[in-house]
Amino acid sequence: MRDRRKPPAHINHERWLVSYADFVTLLFAFFVVLYASAQIDKQRAVKLSDAIDSAFQQLGIFQKDNHKPGPVDPRISLPTAVNGGQDLSRWAPEGHEQLGSGYNKKDFNAIRSELERALAAEIRRNEVALHMEPDGLVVSLREAGFFDSGSASIKPGSEAAFARVAKILQEHSCAVRIEGHTDNVPIHTTQFASNWELSTARATGLVKSLVEQHGISATRLSAAGYAEFHPAADNGTAQGRQLNRRVDVVILSKN
Repeated sequence: MRDRRKPPAHINHERWLVSYADFVTLLFAFFVVLYASAQIDKQRAVKLSDAIDSAFQQLGIFQKDNHKPGPVDPRISLPTAVNGGQDLSRWAPEGHEQLGSGYNKKDFNAIRSELERALAAEIRRNEVALHMEPDGLVVSLREAGFFDSGSASIKPGSEAAFARVAKILQEHSCAVRIEGHTDNVPIHTTQFASNWELSTARATGLVKSLVEQHGISATRLSAAGYAEFHPAADNGTAQGRQLNRRVDVVILSKN
């Protein structure tokens, strides 16, 4: 009688290759997608970097050359600025103590003495303060003496004092940066939506006055609004907030 039993099926020991090939194909596709995404992000980053560099050049924060700004120190916050070509070295990291190569200590001592004599009455009334910073001599015009609260226009009674400052600036060739500062109390008026607008308007208003009324070259001047983010005193007290509401005239150590 014929044997109807089927022969044992052949066992394929290489079936794992199919699954392995599928896995390798998927892994290849995954890395292709990652590579493509990385290339897109790189292109976007380059475009973003070029756009930021172009914007800063238009504002005058960086000179128009092939220099690319390096990594930004996280301790430094960038201000809203209208700048005439000066750097922002005043807000350098702690430990930066050396002034630029164009700094002449004897010259700055002479300028400080002139300002102290010209503003003696305002200094006695604590309306003006002078001090040195790493990048130059700072003349702080405090709000109490020079501006009404929430206003960007200098008080009529303080125009003579500012004119004395302008006269001394006319006699020296140093570059000057005007910085607006506020306390941390929010402001929202029909004219100013925030402290950024108020601080910037005060700074640019004084720059305009120096150019139009006192004949100082606009190429020497720059303006910046820092709002409440660079306080001179503690905002936790009324006295500290009063000191923080100011416009600083920074006579820079290098042009």
